[in-house]
Amino acid sequence: VGGVFDISNSDRLGFSEVELVQKVIDGVKLLVRMEKALEKKLLIDSLVPRSGKCPTDPNYPDLSKHNNHMAKHLTQDIYKKLAPLKTPNGFTLDRAIQTGVDNPGHPFIMTVGMVAGDEESYSVFADIFDPVIESRHNGYKKTDKHCTDLNPEGLSGGENLDPKYVLSSRVRTGRSIRGFCLPPFCSRAERKGIEKVVTKALDNLTGDLKGKYYPLSNMTEKEQQQLIDDHFLFDKPVSPLLLASCMARDWPEARGIYH
Repeated sequence: VGGVFDISNSDRLGFSEVELVQKVIDGVKLLVRMEKALEKKLLIDSLVPRSGKCPTDPNYPDLSKHNNHMAKHLTQDIYKKLAPLKTPNGFTLDRAIQTGVDNPGHPFIMTVGMVAGDEESYSVFADIFDPVIESRHNGYKKTDKHCTDLNPEGLSGGENLDPKYVLSSRVRTGRSIRGFCLPPFCSRAERKGIEKVVTKALDNLTGDLKGKYYPLSNMTEKEQQQLIDDHFLFDKPVSPLLLASCMARDWPEARGIYH
């Protein structure tokens, strides 16, 4: 208040009482040196500590108020190592973490905070993706193998949900196609290519799986609203997380529903 600041030590465990007090003494003395240098209109760059939490790279984002897995694991050393790198498609670390930088998250809800732009993102930026994935997925390590079970006989209790409260339900899955960048980074041409590959495969379905592909760009407003009301059609993304991830680019081009 009024140019007067309270200085305290954030360290607690792992240091003796003497060491903790000494840290405060050394810190205060350093601050005094800085103040005196500034009074003489001198630069203090050489006095600023280059370890701990003081950023050494001017591009390192301020994540001090963030609650997401990326912010939890992105140290300055990792950023310094990965920031200059690019995947063969040109995807960078800064693109990967932008959504987590722009969206700090909720104090009680920890979001992921980053996205992959292509398959190679997971290997080029493994030093940050590996710990984020492990943290987000309850200890799922890089060496673990995902278990697949598509037998509906293993389910129980889903046949008698009270319709007064449960209006609809769906099973949602996501798949990527090798050779194409992922939604946060794919080009318009790639997105059209994905649409072509998927619709060609869907045309081969028969029996009760046979349906029709409705591209959003050619759909009438009536058709679109009906599919939304029936809980079949997704609406344009409005979530800040998705928008910061560049997921809504060129909407609704090369988007649609097979029904």
